[in-house]
Amino acid sequence: MSQDTEPKRAVDAEATAVSATATPKVDIEKTGTETTDTEKTAPRAEAPAAKTVSLKLSTLGLMAAAAVLLIAVVTTTSLWLSARGDVRDSEAAVADDKHAEQVATDYAMGAANLNYADFNAWTARLKANTTPTLAGKFDATSSKLQEILVPLKWTSSPTLLSSQVITRDNGVYKVNVYLNVNSTNAQNPDGVLTTIYYTVNVDPKNDWKVTDVGGIDLPLPKQ
Repeated sequence: MSQDTEPKRAVDAEATAVSATATPKVDIEKTGTETTDTEKTAPRAEAPAAKTVSLKLSTLGLMAAAAVLLIAVVTTTSLWLSARGDVRDSEAAVADDKHAEQVATDYAMGAANLNYADFNAWTARLKANTTPTLAGKFDATSSKLQEILVPLKWTSSPTLLSSQVITRDNGVYKVNVYLNVNSTNAQNPDGVLTTIYYTVNVDPKNDWKVTDVGGIDLPLPKQ
């Protein structure tokens, strides 16, 4: 029994030594399986979702209506401002016409009011609110007029009929002033009624002064 036992122990010891020094066996299939399972269970990075904006049809309709309303308001405001400017311009033009007519009327009424006994007052009215050039013309002719009118004992008194701007030439207003004038003189002491008109030029750029004047007598039957 002792002989059989010893050799067996030697073999067992050698087998143990070989087993201890042998390279461990790696289960490749299992490792591969585990790696695959890990890949399957690991969370994946997801691509960012595209942002979308949704609007109801009613909202779009309100936005369109608001845009149309805004355009209408802007257009109406522009038209209103333009019309307001036109009204201002029209009102200013009417006011200027009235002023020119008043200046011309004042001048014509003064020029048609004559009393031979106060000739110098009449010549002063002829030169009132006129340009120096026109006033100089009256100064040059007043003595000749005096020689005619004083001996005739001429008097005249006007009544205004109307006045009207007839043209605007280079900023100068040309105004016709219509008057009924009752005149007396040595030949017609009872008086003669005539309708005359003065054409008076008024320059607003020259402080609304009278730059020229002319008149035509329109004889009427005595009343």
